Amino acid sequence: MKKNNIFEHTKTKPARVPSRKPAEPATPDKPFVPLTRKGVLELRISSLDEDGYGTARSEEGMTLRVGGALPGDVVLAAIDHVAGGTAFCHVKKLLQPSPLRSSNPPCRESADCFGCPLIAMKYSEQKNWKRGMILAEMAKYPDLSRVVVHPLLSPDSLIHYRTTAKLTVAGKFSEPFIGIYRRASHDVYDLEQCPIHHPLIDKVVAAVRRGIKKGKVQVYNPQSKMGLLRYLVVRISVHEKKAMVVFVTSKRSFNEIHHLGRFVQEQVPEVEVVVQNVNATEGNVIMGQKDYFLTKKLHLTERIGDVSFRISPRSFFQVNNSGANLIYSKVREWAGLSGAETVLDLYCGIGGISLFLAGAAKEVIGVEVVEEAVADAGMNARINSIRNCRFEAGDVADLLDEMAGEQQPVDVAVLNPPRKGCDLKVLESVTALGPKSIIYVSCSPQSLARDLDILHKLGYLCQEIQPVDMFPQTVHVENVARLEKK
Repeated sequence: MKKNNIFEHTKTKPARVPSRKPAEPATPDKPFVPLTRKGVLELRISSLDEDGYGTARSEEGMTLRVGGALPGDVVLAAIDHVAGGTAFCHVKKLLQPSPLRSSNPPCRESADCFGCPLIAMKYSEQKNWKRGMILAEMAKYPDLSRVVVHPLLSPDSLIHYRTTAKLTVAGKFSEPFIGIYRRASHDVYDLEQCPIHHPLIDKVVAAVRRGIKKGKVQVYNPQSKMGLLRYLVVRISVHEKKAMVVFVTSKRSFNEIHHLGRFVQEQVPEVEVVVQNVNATEGNVIMGQKDYFLTKKLHLTERIGDVSFRISPRSFFQVNNSGANLIYSKVREWAGLSGAETVLDLYCGIGGISLFLAGAAKEVIGVEVVEEAVADAGMNARINSIRNCRFEAGDVADLLDEMAGEQQPVDVAVLNPPRKGCDLKVLESVTALGPKSIIYVSCSPQSLARDLDILHKLGYLCQEIQPVDMFPQTVHVENVARLEKK
């Protein structure tokens, strides 16, 4: 795995390693010396924080966050930068491995890449740690102390499960880097073989790398604002065994991207959709608002359970099909539908949960602020011949007020908000509609616990939580919570 600084196009030189002697405490004869960048310390890792950093304390009392370290490890940690009372580090050398470590992890370079902070940990320990994180968040709220948190459900595959990759392109056409940013830096790590990606993604990335060299495609430099190719987005349909490739460029420049797309299709016949997306804006937003298709086929089709979904270049779609199936199935089970109920699906996206519930409900109403997602949801309903779903675009709180004014009956409400959770007004408006039960799907244990506590005060008790390991090897975990009206 190569590493490139996207601004300097130079490889980082390793820091000089001093002796292993741990930092000594300050004394009257020996003044306090603050930790500085490029320093190296010997540390025993005590815990793992919510971002996957191993944590320790220096002799001077400073917090050290070490990427690639696990509780119980003894490591030489190199300091990358210091901010306030925290030093951010990476593992320079593993001196004594933790018993939590796997003897044969899927990736040997995880400490450098740090895209999958838990990949060196035994999977059974990953599950215990994630469940413990959820329990710790619930324990902050006395009213949630009796909530049952079940053991994690795991998807079919613990590696090669990710069906979408959004990768940065850096370097020069003679030596392109296609990968991800290392945390808290502008270093791009070249991903040649990523154990999390679907194998077809790695195949496409390798072909694109060859195509950039062959066609001398200019790589965008964010400092000089010169160059063409900025990002590479690859999407896979497991059902079709086909791929979509999106080249995100700084300007239209049809000729170079046309030839690059043709080359990739020749090298990887599974690529059926090739798109140029133009993003001339600055910042970290990957996709622009304009797509130019270089193939006659404009979309892929994926299936989760018995439901088909049409995937376009900018559609939101879960990156782990098996994990999504676990979540959707649990929502359907806990909704307990008999065919007579009206279901409200808030933050419905492209309609995944709505369409899963439609066969057992009288009516499903999906609400989503992103208009493009609502259009995709309507299309997905049509291709599945589902006629009892309707989708509305707009602010969730405003549409809930309209439903209250119209006295819209709701039997079951499903909440699937972004990571920040729900606004208080949304929770108040949902409970005012009086559904008999609420199913809350969350990607953040912190905002989930906060919102469950608010819902408890609004008359809805959380009975149980089912964690789902949608993203094995990472710190992320999804949760499905079942609430009943008091």
